[in-house]
Amino acid sequence: MTAPPLVLLTEDRYERPAHVDWYVGNILQEDALLAEALAKRGIATERVSWSRPDFDWSLPRAVVVRSTWDYFDRYPEFSAWLNRIEPLAALINPIRQLRWNADKHYLADLQKAGVAIPPTRFIEPGESAALTDVLAECGWSEAVLKPAVSGAARHTYRITPQSAAAHEDVFRRLLLDESWMLQPFLKNVMEEGEISLMVFDGRCTHAVRKRAKAGDFRVQDDHGGTVRPHNASREEIEFAERAVRACEPLPAYARVDLVRDDDGRLVVMELELIEPELFLRFHPPAADAFAEAIMERI
Repeated sequence: MTAPPLVLLTEDRYERPAHVDWYVGNILQEDALLAEALAKRGIATERVSWSRPDFDWSLPRAVVVRSTWDYFDRYPEFSAWLNRIEPLAALINPIRQLRWNADKHYLADLQKAGVAIPPTRFIEPGESAALTDVLAECGWSEAVLKPAVSGAARHTYRITPQSAAAHEDVFRRLLLDESWMLQPFLKNVMEEGEISLMVFDGRCTHAVRKRAKAGDFRVQDDHGGTVRPHNASREEIEFAERAVRACEPLPAYARVDLVRDDDGRLVVMELELIEPELFLRFHPPAADAFAEAIMERI
């Protein structure tokens, strides 16, 4: 009897796209590289949207979350979907790790485990202080504000004491249901960009450097940023691998986004365990490392 396929999880926009631009093309190329690596190991794959209403989630051999890039806009729905499939399907990375990683309070857990992060102030629903007052309390001349559950620079703002009041309405509106996080703006984000290291089963395979377009601070390519291969230093590799080892259990796959703070210290900006873009197209052999990590878990 033929084994059921392994699902590469995506979202509605990318399951069967009618129009393939450069952005969608990257998604399809990344999935194809992983699918080919798994096929070499006898594992068939199928690309499925997490919100497809007619799919039987008890059928897949396992589910690997790849490009669910709407989950942070539909988080209550996505969380309910996780509840439904938890008894039915094995997810890679595991569901409890996805839940932990979906909320950026995980950064505080990493800090407790000895992994350096930027200074971070979480602002919780029910807090009454104005954004201007919170920024003054932190003493930062410039900061980045974003929701604790976010992605693709959703509601991400660069603020100063002079501009904070202009964001008060959206800050107060989202604070009814969501937590925010505030971090000092690090000048190296503009000067050196952000380095992303891909880690499979605890070992780094390759890295990229992401830079924002002129006049912006968001490094994502869908906001005009650029992505280039990066020859990671031993210090960067060891730092990224140590951050991933702080997770329990050891993730099959992770992307560690890091910068140097204003004192030259490496800090984790994001540790992506849910649906990270892994830039396999810049280093196709990493697809084999990814496939091996999946094989160990199925």
